[in-house]
Amino acid sequence: MKKFYVYMMASKKDGVLYIGVTSDLVRRVWEHKNEIVKGFTEKYKVKKLVYYEVLSDAESAFKRETQMKAWKRNWKIELIEKEDREWKDLYDEIV
Repeated sequence: MKKFYVYMMASKKDGVLYIGVTSDLVRRVWEHKNEIVKGFTEKYKVKKLVYYEVLSDAESAFKRETQMKAWKRNWKIELIEKEDREWKDLYDEIV
């Protein structure tokens, strides 16, 4: 069964945040880190994976992404810091 991921990237602790959705988290984070896709994350140097959720289908993932993007910034920070107050890069955990 295919998995889907909603994830948050950050430029640094308390820095710029980016929320996305993908079916291949390792590949997508690698693309952010290596500035493969031009745009927001490249411009603001958003390269740290600080949070992710695993979902079972694309529809649920897109709904969750939309929900999280509508949140206030402090709610996003609380979600990240509930798991890790230091905002460690989780990339090494997923590769």
